Amino acid sequence: MIKHPIKEIDLNKQSWTSPKDKSDRFIPRNVQSNLYQLFMSEENCQGNTYNNLLQSSILGKSPAINQKLFNYKTENKQNEMNKIINNGLNFSNTPTKVEPEKPPRKINKRPYKVLEAENLQDDFYLNLLDWSPFNALAVGLENSVLIWSGHTSKVSRLCTLEDPDMVCSVAWSQRNQHLSVGNTMGDVDVWDVVKQKVIRKWNGHQGRIGSLAWNNYLLATGSRDRNILVRDVRCPNESIQKYVGHKQEICGLKWSFDEQLLASGGNDNKLFIWSLKNQGELTHFSQHQAAVKAIGWSPHQHNIVASGGGTADRCIRFFNTQTIEQVECIDTGSQVCNLMFSKNSNELVSTHGYSLNQIIVWNYANMSKVATLTGHTQRVLYLSGSPCGQNIVTGAGDESLRFWSVFPSSNSKNNHGITRAETIDLR
Repeated sequence: MIKHPIKEIDLNKQSWTSPKDKSDRFIPRNVQSNLYQLFMSEENCQGNTYNNLLQSSILGKSPAINQKLFNYKTENKQNEMNKIINNGLNFSNTPTKVEPEKPPRKINKRPYKVLEAENLQDDFYLNLLDWSPFNALAVGLENSVLIWSGHTSKVSRLCTLEDPDMVCSVAWSQRNQHLSVGNTMGDVDVWDVVKQKVIRKWNGHQGRIGSLAWNNYLLATGSRDRNILVRDVRCPNESIQKYVGHKQEICGLKWSFDEQLLASGGNDNKLFIWSLKNQGELTHFSQHQAAVKAIGWSPHQHNIVASGGGTADRCIRFFNTQTIEQVECIDTGSQVCNLMFSKNSNELVSTHGYSLNQIIVWNYANMSKVATLTGHTQRVLYLSGSPCGQNIVTGAGDESLRFWSVFPSSNSKNNHGITRAETIDLR
């Protein structure tokens, strides 16, 4: 893989000069002048007071100044003195530094790499793209699974299913180079990619498996049969938990970062939250008005989960799994296909289908748009993030995969790649 230059954001630097006076007390010249005028006015005030007293004793008059005999410092002068002391005097030899404003982060609106993926299915209910912690990208193309290496940019074929079977989902383990593959027959194969062999083969579903989600040694599978099975890859046969609640096909699965909760979205417009500890449903949310495929857990607030609805809903909704309530809703204007929070910043990215086919980066603090990326000509159905948390890859019905640098890295550097096209060779 070509290594692209990393540019560090340069903040505007401002030089600071010390006062010429190196004594232990530094009084600006204009402040000295103000103090002189103030003290002279006070001295004049005292002289006027003596004259007024003499005039009163001889002529018997009581001028108005007598009312201020014991308060010769007027309120205005006292305020002026306070202002000078608070704002004008600086007893330190080093003046206070003003931090320069950080320039807004710029996101390259062009992909840094494009892969042509012939026969990438245009199906909202499938999940055919996943980027591994070891920098390998798995892509399901009809009845084949291909692996693109982020280190060498080479493409290899992992497997080909027998007709009429088709690949419906792929997902990498976060612990090792194991890849799970779900198919239309309701089976799931777990591959050891290094050894190029299947280490587990499970059945148990009565319909295609469109969603997969790893949690340590556990693998959750969601199917058109409306059920979710959770199995341990160390055990060859039985599932350890079964979740039943959805009324239609399951099209989204995501484990929370603390690995205790599983969120599932379905074609019944429901978002379910399942508890691994309690072995069943924690709660479910029914606010969406269309199918729920897009799901993302916040890595910064572990009780916050976001979900996106289909064409009739178009909303990103945020739920608190602790208080069991919706905390925010944003109408995006188009079908929400995927959601993913940044690991390095308080941002998230969403991909969209009908009718805008956009990729939007959001500031989670106020849900303002940081950037809108375009390039796909059909709905952006697939999304996955790079191991560094800085880049994403998107797949669409236009049979292309596009790589974008959208999030800051943990050390505040941006990766700006060079756009170039490559073709996945299926021969």
